[in-house]
Amino acid sequence: MASQPKIDSDVPLGPLNTFGLPARARHLARIDSLDDARALLEAGALTGGHQILGGGSNTIFEDDVDALVLRISIRGRRLVAGEHDAWLVEAGGGEDWHGLVRWTLERGWPGLENLSLIPGTVGAAPIQNIGAYGVEMAERFDSLEALDLVTGEFRRFARDECGFGYRDSIFKGARQGRWLIGSVRFRLPREWRPNLGYQDLARELRTLGVAQPEPRQVSDAIVAIRRRKLPDPAQLGNAGSFFKNPVLGADALAEFRARWPEAPAYPQADGSGKLAAGWLIERCGWKGRDLGPVGAYEKQALVLVNRGGARGADVRRTAEAIRSDVRARFGIELEAEPVFVGGSERRRP
Repeated sequence: MASQPKIDSDVPLGPLNTFGLPARARHLARIDSLDDARALLEAGALTGGHQILGGGSNTIFEDDVDALVLRISIRGRRLVAGEHDAWLVEAGGGEDWHGLVRWTLERGWPGLENLSLIPGTVGAAPIQNIGAYGVEMAERFDSLEALDLVTGEFRRFARDECGFGYRDSIFKGARQGRWLIGSVRFRLPREWRPNLGYQDLARELRTLGVAQPEPRQVSDAIVAIRRRKLPDPAQLGNAGSFFKNPVLGADALAEFRARWPEAPAYPQADGSGKLAAGWLIERCGWKGRDLGPVGAYEKQALVLVNRGGARGADVRRTAEAIRSDVRARFGIELEAEPVFVGGSERRRP
């Protein structure tokens, strides 16, 4: 049996979540490899429950965590292979996502540039199937290696085994917390074409005088847009986009557009349409509005922020109030992206 990592007790989690919520972990262990996690499993350290924590950008702590928190710190970035049509790149689950994006671009391996400046770790990216500016991570995904925290099995998942959907995968829901992702591989195309379908991105590049952008220029433009629109968690606690953009079937979309023709809607390949959750929230009067210490950011209503001294219950209260108002006005249910964690519970509003 491999030696197990050190387990610390009564650890403050405030510095480890981007919303800046005060909570404490009964126990916490830093995981530098899948072998570390397997050693804890074999020693029986997970019998009292566990909570996986990456960059803390998608976690809302409602209470202290009465379980062992596994802080994922698995590092490493490498080129696995240069194939005739793509570069195969691998990164550890604890690597910073944006750092990986920039690292690949610096080496001339494009494909992730539209996902620039998304907070979080590489290991969290496939769980959420992160996406932005017309690109989802699943489009660049090759495979991942993970450890089953129930059986101790190591397994490599191919793309078609991950059940990727809009901000979804098999690693969520009932399987949340079962698989600990150690590394992720991405297939980055040699024949690169920019994805400039979003108006904000195209406008930013025109402003910069860039007619035929290189991958790094696309990344720079997206970074500039995101920094203007979104608050820096180091300055104002937040978890990024708080709600998923709701997707309506073709008939429901037609009915919605008949009532609100000015609403942004993005057609999908299957005939459905994705609505802008930020637009719905803003039309309900929430942009820049606070409910206690938590409110909707004044530059982007989709982002909830910690005005100071917020607790998890304050986040839930504000999220529920926004969901209620959107439901009452538009008849649409918003779903939160972050996971709510309290004690041994994993809940969503």
